[in-house]
This record gives sequence, structure tokens and C-alpha cells, in this order.
Amino acid sequence: MRAHWLWVVCLIGSAGAADFKVLNDDAHYPEGPVWFQGKLYYVEYDRNTVTVWDGKSNRIFASQKGCGQSAVIATARGEFLTTCYDNGTIGRMAADGSQLPAYDHDRDGNKFVGPNDFAPDGHGGIYFTCSGTMGPVIDAKVFYIAPGGVITLAAADLHNANGAAVSKDGGTLYVIETEENRLLSFKIAAPGRLTERRIFLNMDELTHHVGHIWPDGVKIDSRGRLYIGQNPRDAHAPLVGKIFVVEASGKLLKTISLPSPGVPNLAFSPDEKTVYVTALDQLDQAPFRGKIYAVPND
Repeated sequence: MRAHWLWVVCLIGSAGAADFKVLNDDAHYPEGPVWFQGKLYYVEYDRNTVTVWDGKSNRIFASQKGCGQSAVIATARGEFLTTCYDNGTIGRMAADGSQLPAYDHDRDGNKFVGPNDFAPDGHGGIYFTCSGTMGPVIDAKVFYIAPGGVITLAAADLHNANGAAVSKDGGTLYVIETEENRLLSFKIAAPGRLTERRIFLNMDELTHHVGHIWPDGVKIDSRGRLYIGQNPRDAHAPLVGKIFVVEASGKLLKTISLPSPGVPNLAFSPDEKTVYVTALDQLDQAPFRGKIYAVPND
């Protein structure tokens, strides 16, 4: 058992990022990035902004006081959406960043409690998570925005739903439950209709209980590999600053290591040769200073 434990530690510790670049060294709680039309868009929760990096510099693309942006995504209709964690809405922006009327409930009147992250389904629709009430309450949800803008409830009774991603074949939705330390999977029976909920991966079991992991965002590359970010509660805990790369079977393939303890979310360049990581250096108080990294990916 001890030899196996040492092998796991060796694997996790030896697969770090070699030549990362810092694209922004003064981001305030950066999260939820997306690559779109040659630019990297990401949110800064503490600044209430969507920021864009154009390959040379960072600038504010849009700002909405009181939103508490957690993620941003481009839609098939040419708009941008943000999850407004603080005010319980899905913010909407035109292509130029100007504000449009927000969504604040689904077609049945269900409100959004703690909107968190997006997952496009590849057909113009978008799933988004709502983390629900903080603490032991099991009231997190997943909603679906159809291409025409109609929002429906897709899943309920989750515990602190966070990152989400759709498999490349469009058949599976993965959802992180941060408080349960695990990644769930659902079969996508039809757009917005989820069935066969199961536990796909427990993060502590994945790392053989070397340290408790607080999973946050998840993205899937073209080979079906899942990249799982984390937002630890302790900057000195084991395995901080590591993104876990998992095969479709659930086996740990490698990690990407960065000097910032929190690495909650990420996005890929179009060729997937670069991973853009939103990172936190300051975990426990505002302004939650952090960085945006560009990391070579193999």
C-alpha cells in the first residue's frame, strides 16, 4: 500500500507545467474563461467584470455591478452570457459588451440560486449550473438554455453544483459537486433532458487521499480527456495548484502544476496546444488576487 501511495505522489508531482506564461498578473478572482474568435474572455468576480485578452493586452469588455460573474460564454445568436452568482441571474450582453435584459427564471418560474458555470452542448444549447444555498443544503440545480432562449430545469437535488462539461459525442453531461468532492455524469437523452445520474469520479479516491480536493471547473478536450480544476480552502494543503487530467475511463493521466494555489477553471486554445488557466493567489479575502496563465499542453 505504501509503495502504491508513493507512486501516486510521484505521478502527481512529476507532471507539472514547464514554460507557462502570465497573461495577467492582477486579476481579481478570475473564473469561467472561454476562447472565442481569437480572444480569451474571462470573468473577474471581485471586479464584477468580463475581461478580454486579445493576445497582447487585457481590457474590460463589460461590467455589471452586483452581478458577481462566475463564467462567461458566447451563444449561437452572437450574444454573451454570464452567470451572475451574486444576484441570481444569467446576464446577457450584445457582441459589443452592452447590457441586454437578463434571465432570472426558467419557463416554469424556477429562480436561479448561485448561477455558476456553463457547458455548451454543441448544438446551440447551453447547460448551466446553479450552486444553490451554501452549506449542507441539497438544493443545487442544472438548467438548459435552448437555442431559442427558452430555459428549462434539467436536474435538481445536487450539492453545490459547480463546473460542467458535455462530452464530445454529446451523450454525457459531467457536473462537479464541490461539497461532495466528486464529479457526476448524466446521460443526455435529448437536449435538456438528463437521465442515468451516477457518480463518475471521487477526487479524494482519485488521489488516494493524499489530500482533500475541492473540485471546481471541468473542461473536455477533443480526445475526451477531462481537465479538473480546484479551489482549495487552504493554500498550504497537499496538491494545491494542480489541475487533474483524467482519461474518459476515470483514470488519472497527469497533472498540470502552477505556482498559484487555486486553479479553479480553464479554457483551451483552438488547437488545444495551450491551456488558459484562471488562478488565485489570495484564497480567503477580497480582492482575491490572482493571475491568468497560458500553459503548454501536450
